[in-house]
Amino acid sequence: MTFYVYILTNAGDNVFYTGVTNDLARRVSEHQSGKIEGFTKRYKAHKLVYYETTDNPESAIVREKQLKGGSRQKKIDLIKSFNPEWQDLAEDM
Repeated sequence: MTFYVYILTNAGDNVFYTGVTNDLARRVSEHQSGKIEGFTKRYKAHKLVYYETTDNPESAIVREKQLKGGSRQKKIDLIKSFNPEWQDLAEDM
C-alpha cells in the first residue's frame, strides 16, 4: 500500500496544511469539497502543492510530523523544489 504525505495551501499560497493519507485523490477531494471540518475548511487550503510517497505508514507519520515541525521557509523551499510554479497538482489526478 502507498502512503502520501502532502501539503495543501490556499489561493494566496500563504497558509499550509500538512497531512498523511493512503488515498491522495480521495483525501484532497474531501478537503476541496469541505467535507472535513477544521483548518483546511476554515482557511480554504484546497490546493495540493506537494506530496511524497512511502510504502511504510510509520515513516509517513514521522515525515508528516517532521514537515509540520519545520519552519515556514523550509516548507516553501520544499514546495519550490518539487513544484516551482505552485500548480495545483490535484488537477492531474
